[in-house]
Amino acid sequence: MKLGMQIDYAGGFEESARAVADYEKAGLDVAWVAEAYGFDGVSLMGYLAARTESVTIASGILPIYTRTPTLLAMTAAGLDALSGGRFWLGLGASGPQVIEGFHGVPYDAPLGRTREIVEICRAVWKRERVVHEGRHYTLPLPPEQGTGLGKPLKIIAKPVREEIPIWVASLGPKNVQMTAEVADGWLPMFFVPERARQVWGADLDAGAAARDASLGPLEIAAGGMVAIGDDTADLAERTRPMAALYIGGMGAKGKNFYNDLMTRYGWEAEAAEIQDLYLDGHKEEAAAKVPSEFLRLMNLCGSEGFVRERLAAFAEAGVTVLNVTPVGPDKVGTLEKLKSWTS
Repeated sequence: MKLGMQIDYAGGFEESARAVADYEKAGLDVAWVAEAYGFDGVSLMGYLAARTESVTIASGILPIYTRTPTLLAMTAAGLDALSGGRFWLGLGASGPQVIEGFHGVPYDAPLGRTREIVEICRAVWKRERVVHEGRHYTLPLPPEQGTGLGKPLKIIAKPVREEIPIWVASLGPKNVQMTAEVADGWLPMFFVPERARQVWGADLDAGAAARDASLGPLEIAAGGMVAIGDDTADLAERTRPMAALYIGGMGAKGKNFYNDLMTRYGWEAEAAEIQDLYLDGHKEEAAAKVPSEFLRLMNLCGSEGFVRERLAAFAEAGVTVLNVTPVGPDKVGTLEKLKSWTS
């Protein structure tokens, strides 16, 4: 497995860039950069590309609603050129709170939009004149919707690669099926290896059946917090507040992807209770209800033997990029040890 890490920029771009340079030397393969509603993700990715040599720079994720499909393609081509062919385009729908609340854009048809965006991006990178007639995007814009002066264009620059890997963050059945059909890689959240097949197996199989063989096997990136040592098992408990935030607070009742996932994992009663408590403002009580077994299996915190067992479980579940968040005073040392075990 490759090793990936979500890069924190809360401390500043310079601090993150120095850290990634050290992680790169320790064996980090993929640096994922998120974009929520802080600084844009592209600025940091460009800076990281200029400050690193071998690590893959990946968007994890760029929301599909905040840029046109062709701008997503141009951005990916630019970052791929800047990094010398080291970029992955990670896409996702984000959520209605951010998309409608911060961007003022309707949160509609995430599955259909993602499929069309993937198609348009690949046409741009091949330097085709972009003509697309879809349900959600039409290029050029029809005369009755604009000035009538739009023309089919191809990107002026020559992309370093005409096949930049596209990763899609998805959780719902239909979206996962679409991901398995058209994407190069899949970014699931809250991935529990032992229960992944029961939740997503049928969807992944259906998508794979319709997949173009030229894409190769679907890659999967998943993982969690990592701490190696006999006294580290309880560190997984630190992820309780974050888990409660997503399971309880990311959306309304009936419209929370993460809550739905917990239900599908088999923790239906816990998912409902966490959401009720969180939405009523009882965040600490909600966090206390997150199942310890969920936190233990999703993360890699414990003795060397336990962490090795978790590595094997993630590999058995098809994970090709282990996304980790090392904790403790020696993050570089933790990465080096993981690298020696996964190489």
